[in-house]
Amino acid sequence: MPPEIASKWTDEELNSEGVSKKDLVSFLQESASNEFLLAHKLNGKLANVAKAAKRPALVAAYHALFETKQFRSSDEVSASEIKAKKPEGNKIEDQADQTEVKQQDLAPKYTKKITKKGSGERFPSKGDRVSVFYTGMLEDGKVFDSNTTAKGRKTPTPLKFKVGTGQVIRGWDEGLMTMVQGEKARLTIQSEWAYGQRGNEAGGIPPNATLIFDVELVSID
Repeated sequence: MPPEIASKWTDEELNSEGVSKKDLVSFLQESASNEFLLAHKLNGKLANVAKAAKRPALVAAYHALFETKQFRSSDEVSASEIKAKKPEGNKIEDQADQTEVKQQDLAPKYTKKITKKGSGERFPSKGDRVSVFYTGMLEDGKVFDSNTTAKGRKTPTPLKFKVGTGQVIRGWDEGLMTMVQGEKARLTIQSEWAYGQRGNEAGGIPPNATLIFDVELVSID
């Protein structure tokens, strides 16, 4: 298990000029796992990432790191560390190739577009019970499922489940753990993190389908 890291800055410091974007990116690249960095688009040269990133996104990633505890393990080697090493024969080259393949495997199979900012301050952690409204669509816009209409009841009822535990498709687990309470977003999920090669015939989802979900994180319990 990766060692837990203490928070370096207070909320006040994070939102002040005393902590630069470069400081935040440097801390995250040193402390977070490769999977976390890839999911939050923080892998790459420090200067380039700091220049391209927005401060609110970096602050959100900082909080997400401590919520999800996806810290770098002591034996995990970053791509930048491998590139910094001098070649010592094919063994080093093979290691770099393997790391590149591993990073490709870890690359998130979904994209997220925020459609409404939330009012909450924390992200769900694995095992938290969440309540979600959603509408699921195929790429052609055909809706295959939704819980935003009452369907005979007086009011719609959100879906409740424990996030990050495999009770829903992986794209949902991963995407919802980057959202705060009240946030609305569109998740576009590749088939690998949805229903894969088999699809879901009963649910109207064909094999290898990319799915689009408009989701609202109603609450975190």
